[in-house]
Amino acid sequence: MTINVAFIGLGVMGFPMAGHLANAGHNVTVYNRTQSKAQSWMTSYQGEMAQTPGSAVKNADIIFICVGNDDDLRSVILGERGILACAKNGAIIVDHTTASANVARELAELCQAKEIDFLDAPVSGGQAGAEKGQLTVMLGGQQASYVRVQPIIDAYAKFSQLLGPVGSGQLAKMMNQICIAGVVQGLAEALHFGQNAGLDCSAVIDVISQGAAQSWQMENRSSTMLKGQYDFGFAVDWMRKDLGIALDEARKNGSTLALTALVDQFYADVQRQGGNRFDTSSLLARLHHS
Repeated sequence: MTINVAFIGLGVMGFPMAGHLANAGHNVTVYNRTQSKAQSWMTSYQGEMAQTPGSAVKNADIIFICVGNDDDLRSVILGERGILACAKNGAIIVDHTTASANVARELAELCQAKEIDFLDAPVSGGQAGAEKGQLTVMLGGQQASYVRVQPIIDAYAKFSQLLGPVGSGQLAKMMNQICIAGVVQGLAEALHFGQNAGLDCSAVIDVISQGAAQSWQMENRSSTMLKGQYDFGFAVDWMRKDLGIALDEARKNGSTLALTALVDQFYADVQRQGGNRFDTSSLLARLHHS
Protein backbone atom coordinates (compact mmCIF):
# COMPACT_ATOMS: atom_id res chain seq x y z
CA MET A 1 0.00 0.00 0.00
CA THR A 2 1.47 3.32 -1.11
CA ILE A 3 0.17 6.50 0.50
CA ASN A 4 1.05 10.18 0.61
CA VAL A 5 2.94 11.08 3.77
CA ALA A 6 4.68 14.17 5.08
CA PHE A 7 7.58 14.17 7.49
CA ILE A 8 8.27 17.33 9.50
CA GLY A 9 11.66 17.48 11.22
CA LEU A 10 14.80 15.85 9.85
CA GLY A 11 17.10 15.66 12.83
CA VAL A 12 19.16 12.62 13.76
CA MET A 13 15.94 10.65 14.27
CA GLY A 14 13.62 12.09 11.64
CA PHE A 15 16.11 11.94 8.76
CA PRO A 16 16.41 8.12 8.73
CA MET A 17 12.77 7.59 9.74
CA ALA A 18 11.59 9.56 6.72
CA GLY A 19 14.08 7.60 4.65
CA HIS A 20 12.56 4.29 5.71
CA LEU A 21 9.14 5.56 4.65
CA ALA A 22 10.53 6.47 1.22
CA ASN A 23 12.28 3.11 0.90
CA ALA A 24 8.97 1.41 1.74
CA GLY A 25 7.53 2.98 -1.40
CA HIS A 26 5.45 5.80 0.08
CA ASN A 27 5.20 9.24 -1.50
CA VAL A 28 7.15 11.34 1.02
CA THR A 29 7.29 15.12 1.27
CA VAL A 30 9.73 16.46 3.85
CA TYR A 31 10.13 19.76 5.65
CA ASN A 32 12.90 20.93 7.95
CA ARG A 33 13.41 24.38 9.44
CA THR A 34 17.02 24.30 8.20
CA GLN A 35 16.46 23.72 4.51
CA SER A 36 19.93 22.30 3.91
CA LYS A 37 18.93 19.17 5.86
CA ALA A 38 15.93 18.67 3.60
CA GLN A 39 18.17 19.14 0.57
CA SER A 40 20.59 16.57 1.99
CA TRP A 41 17.70 14.15 2.54
CA MET A 42 16.70 14.59 -1.10
CA THR A 43 20.13 13.45 -2.25
CA SER A 44 19.69 10.19 -0.33
CA TYR A 45 16.03 9.31 -0.88
CA GLN A 46 13.23 9.75 -3.38
CA GLY A 47 10.62 12.32 -2.44
CA GLU A 48 9.85 16.00 -2.41
CA MET A 49 10.78 18.86 -0.12
CA ALA A 50 8.61 21.78 0.94
CA GLN A 51 9.34 25.33 2.08
CA THR A 52 6.78 25.38 4.91
CA PRO A 53 5.06 22.81 7.14
CA GLY A 54 1.74 23.68 5.54
CA SER A 55 2.90 23.09 1.98
CA ALA A 56 4.45 19.78 3.02
CA VAL A 57 1.17 18.36 4.32
CA LYS A 58 -1.44 19.59 1.85
CA ASN A 59 -1.77 16.20 0.11
CA ALA A 60 -0.71 13.96 2.99
CA ASP A 61 -2.86 11.21 4.43
CA ILE A 62 -0.47 10.78 7.37
CA ILE A 63 1.70 13.56 8.80
CA PHE A 64 4.72 12.56 10.85
CA ILE A 65 6.41 15.08 13.14
CA CYS A 66 9.72 14.75 14.97
CA VAL A 67 10.92 18.07 16.37
CA GLY A 68 12.59 19.25 19.56
CA ASN A 69 10.07 20.29 22.21
CA ASP A 70 6.61 21.68 22.99
CA ASP A 71 7.32 25.07 21.44
CA ASP A 72 8.77 23.55 18.27
CA LEU A 73 5.70 21.36 17.99
CA ARG A 74 3.31 24.30 18.29
CA SER A 75 5.34 26.26 15.74
CA VAL A 76 4.92 23.66 12.98
CA ILE A 77 1.28 22.83 13.72
CA LEU A 78 -0.16 26.29 14.35
CA GLY A 79 -0.04 29.52 12.33
CA GLU A 80 -0.93 30.59 8.81
CA ARG A 81 1.64 28.32 7.18
CA GLY A 82 1.34 25.54 9.74
CA ILE A 83 -0.01 22.03 9.49
CA LEU A 84 -3.52 22.71 10.76
CA ALA A 85 -4.09 25.51 8.27
CA CYS A 86 -3.28 23.30 5.30
CA ALA A 87 -3.88 19.62 6.13
CA LYS A 88 -6.88 17.94 4.57
CA ASN A 89 -9.82 16.62 6.57
CA GLY A 90 -9.32 13.01 7.61
CA ALA A 91 -5.54 13.25 7.82
CA ILE A 92 -3.75 11.79 10.84
CA ILE A 93 -0.89 13.46 12.68
CA VAL A 94 1.62 11.08 14.26
CA ASP A 95 3.83 13.10 16.59
CA HIS A 96 7.14 11.44 17.42
CA THR A 97 8.44 14.42 19.40
CA THR A 98 9.24 13.73 23.04
CA ALA A 99 7.07 16.44 24.57
CA SER A 100 4.66 16.98 27.43
CA ALA A 101 1.39 15.13 27.76
CA ASN A 102 -0.31 18.52 28.13
CA VAL A 103 0.78 19.77 24.72
CA ALA A 104 -0.38 16.50 23.15
CA ARG A 105 -3.86 16.97 24.63
CA GLU A 106 -3.92 20.64 23.69
CA LEU A 107 -3.02 20.01 20.05
CA ALA A 108 -5.26 16.96 19.75
CA GLU A 109 -8.24 19.13 20.73
CA LEU A 110 -7.34 21.74 18.11
CA CYS A 111 -6.90 19.02 15.50
CA GLN A 112 -10.27 17.47 16.31
CA ALA A 113 -11.97 20.79 15.50
CA LYS A 114 -10.39 20.53 12.02
CA GLU A 115 -11.41 16.84 11.60
CA ILE A 116 -7.78 15.75 11.85
CA ASP A 117 -6.79 13.02 14.29
CA PHE A 118 -3.72 13.24 16.49
CA LEU A 119 -1.57 10.47 17.95
CA ASP A 120 1.25 11.22 20.36
CA ALA A 121 3.91 8.67 19.53
CA PRO A 122 7.33 9.20 21.15
CA VAL A 123 9.97 6.61 20.36
CA SER A 124 12.75 4.72 22.09
CA GLY A 125 15.84 3.26 20.48
CA GLY A 126 17.94 6.32 19.75
CA GLN A 127 19.71 7.27 16.55
CA ALA A 128 20.91 3.71 15.96
CA GLY A 129 17.36 2.40 16.27
CA ALA A 130 16.12 5.01 13.81
CA GLU A 131 18.83 4.22 11.29
CA LYS A 132 18.24 0.47 11.55
CA GLY A 133 14.44 0.76 11.52
CA GLN A 134 14.27 -0.83 14.97
CA LEU A 135 12.46 1.78 17.07
CA THR A 136 9.86 1.14 19.74
CA VAL A 137 6.85 3.46 19.50
CA MET A 138 4.54 4.34 22.42
CA LEU A 139 1.23 5.82 21.28
CA GLY A 140 -1.77 7.63 22.70
CA GLY A 141 -4.96 8.32 20.77
CA GLN A 142 -7.85 6.64 18.99
CA GLN A 143 -7.73 2.93 18.17
CA ALA A 144 -9.08 3.46 14.64
CA SER A 145 -6.30 5.90 13.81
CA TYR A 146 -3.66 3.60 15.26
CA VAL A 147 -4.92 0.75 13.10
CA ARG A 148 -4.49 2.97 10.04
CA VAL A 149 -0.98 4.13 10.82
CA GLN A 150 0.49 0.99 12.37
CA PRO A 151 1.45 -0.69 9.06
CA ILE A 152 3.15 2.53 7.95
CA ILE A 153 5.05 2.93 11.23
CA ASP A 154 6.36 -0.60 10.74
CA ALA A 155 8.76 0.83 8.14
CA TYR A 156 10.99 2.08 10.96
CA ALA A 157 9.70 0.33 14.09
CA LYS A 158 10.25 -3.13 15.51
CA PHE A 159 7.34 -2.67 17.93
CA SER A 160 4.51 -0.22 18.53
CA GLN A 161 1.55 -0.21 20.87
CA LEU A 162 -1.41 2.02 21.65
CA LEU A 163 -1.43 2.64 25.40
CA GLY A 164 -4.53 4.75 25.95
CA PRO A 165 -5.98 8.16 25.08
CA VAL A 166 -3.95 11.11 23.80
CA GLY A 167 -1.07 11.84 26.19
CA SER A 168 -0.51 8.19 27.08
CA GLY A 169 2.41 7.86 24.70
CA GLN A 170 4.19 10.79 26.28
CA LEU A 171 3.55 9.47 29.78
CA ALA A 172 5.00 6.10 28.75
CA LYS A 173 8.09 7.83 27.34
CA MET A 174 8.53 9.58 30.68
CA MET A 175 8.54 6.18 32.37
CA ASN A 176 11.10 5.02 29.82
CA GLN A 177 13.45 7.91 30.60
CA ILE A 178 12.98 7.50 34.35
CA CYS A 179 14.09 3.86 34.03
CA ILE A 180 17.08 4.74 31.86
CA ALA A 181 18.30 7.45 34.22
CA GLY A 182 18.43 5.08 37.16
CA VAL A 183 20.05 2.25 35.22
CA VAL A 184 22.79 4.46 33.73
CA GLN A 185 23.64 5.93 37.13
CA GLY A 186 23.85 2.44 38.63
CA LEU A 187 26.10 1.27 35.81
CA ALA A 188 28.33 4.34 36.15
CA GLU A 189 28.73 3.79 39.89
CA ALA A 190 29.48 0.08 39.41
CA LEU A 191 32.21 0.82 36.84
CA HIS A 192 33.64 3.58 39.02
CA PHE A 193 33.72 1.19 41.98
CA GLY A 194 35.35 -1.57 39.95
CA GLN A 195 38.03 0.73 38.56
CA ASN A 196 38.87 2.03 42.03
CA ALA A 197 39.03 -1.56 43.30
CA GLY A 198 41.56 -2.46 40.60
CA LEU A 199 39.33 -4.96 38.81
CA ASP A 200 39.33 -5.76 35.09
CA CYS A 201 35.92 -4.17 34.54
CA SER A 202 35.55 -5.53 31.02
CA ALA A 203 35.94 -9.05 32.36
CA VAL A 204 33.51 -8.35 35.18
CA ILE A 205 30.94 -7.01 32.72
CA ASP A 206 31.30 -10.20 30.66
CA VAL A 207 30.28 -12.13 33.75
CA ILE A 208 27.56 -10.00 35.33
CA SER A 209 25.89 -9.25 31.99
CA GLN A 210 24.90 -12.92 31.97
CA GLY A 211 22.97 -12.53 35.20
CA ALA A 212 20.34 -10.34 36.83
CA ALA A 213 22.37 -7.12 36.39
CA GLN A 214 22.10 -7.32 32.60
CA SER A 215 20.64 -4.30 30.81
CA TRP A 216 20.65 -2.63 27.40
CA GLN A 217 22.91 0.06 28.83
CA MET A 218 25.39 -2.52 30.09
CA GLU A 219 25.44 -4.37 26.78
CA ASN A 220 25.72 -1.26 24.60
CA ARG A 221 27.47 1.39 26.69
CA SER A 222 29.81 -0.21 29.23
CA SER A 223 32.71 -0.65 26.78
CA THR A 224 32.62 2.95 25.59
CA MET A 225 32.23 4.20 29.16
CA LEU A 226 35.38 2.34 30.16
CA LYS A 227 37.21 4.01 27.26
CA GLY A 228 35.87 7.45 28.18
CA GLN A 229 34.11 7.79 24.82
CA TYR A 230 30.97 9.91 24.90
CA ASP A 231 30.92 11.86 21.61
CA PHE A 232 27.87 10.01 20.22
CA GLY A 233 24.39 8.85 21.16
CA PHE A 234 21.59 10.62 23.03
CA ALA A 235 22.81 14.00 24.26
CA VAL A 236 22.76 15.03 27.90
CA ASP A 237 20.93 18.23 26.91
CA TRP A 238 18.07 16.17 25.50
CA MET A 239 17.99 13.83 28.49
CA ARG A 240 17.68 16.80 30.84
CA LYS A 241 14.81 18.10 28.73
CA ASP A 242 13.07 14.73 28.99
CA LEU A 243 13.68 14.37 32.72
CA GLY A 244 12.41 17.90 33.25
CA ILE A 245 9.16 16.93 31.53
CA ALA A 246 8.87 13.83 33.73
CA LEU A 247 9.60 15.73 36.94
CA ASP A 248 7.04 18.40 36.04
CA GLU A 249 4.41 15.72 35.38
CA ALA A 250 5.31 14.01 38.67
CA ARG A 251 4.63 17.23 40.56
CA LYS A 252 1.19 17.36 38.94
CA ASN A 253 0.20 13.76 39.64
CA GLY A 254 1.76 13.45 43.09
CA SER A 255 4.54 11.02 42.21
CA THR A 256 7.81 10.91 44.15
CA LEU A 257 10.79 10.69 41.80
CA ALA A 258 13.67 11.13 44.23
CA LEU A 259 16.21 9.14 42.21
CA THR A 260 15.19 10.79 38.95
CA ALA A 261 15.59 14.26 40.46
CA LEU A 262 19.03 13.31 41.78
CA VAL A 263 20.25 11.92 38.46
CA ASP A 264 18.91 15.01 36.71
CA GLN A 265 21.22 17.07 38.92
CA PHE A 266 24.11 14.73 38.11
CA TYR A 267 23.47 15.44 34.43
CA ALA A 268 23.55 19.14 35.28
CA ASP A 269 27.06 18.51 36.65
CA VAL A 270 28.05 16.93 33.32
CA GLN A 271 26.73 20.00 31.51
CA ARG A 272 28.81 22.27 33.74
CA GLN A 273 31.85 20.17 32.83
CA GLY A 274 31.15 20.88 29.13
CA GLY A 275 29.38 17.62 28.33
CA ASN A 276 26.13 19.05 26.95
CA ARG A 277 26.38 16.95 23.79
CA PHE A 278 27.89 13.88 25.45
CA ASP A 279 25.94 10.65 25.41
CA THR A 280 23.88 9.98 28.55
CA SER A 281 26.39 7.32 29.61
CA SER A 282 28.75 10.20 30.51
CA LEU A 283 27.59 9.97 34.12
CA LEU A 284 30.81 8.01 34.63
CA ALA A 285 32.82 11.04 33.47
CA ARG A 286 31.20 13.03 36.27
CA LEU A 287 32.42 10.52 38.85
CA HIS A 288 35.94 10.73 37.45
CA HIS A 289 35.81 14.50 37.94
CA SER A 290 34.40 14.38 41.47
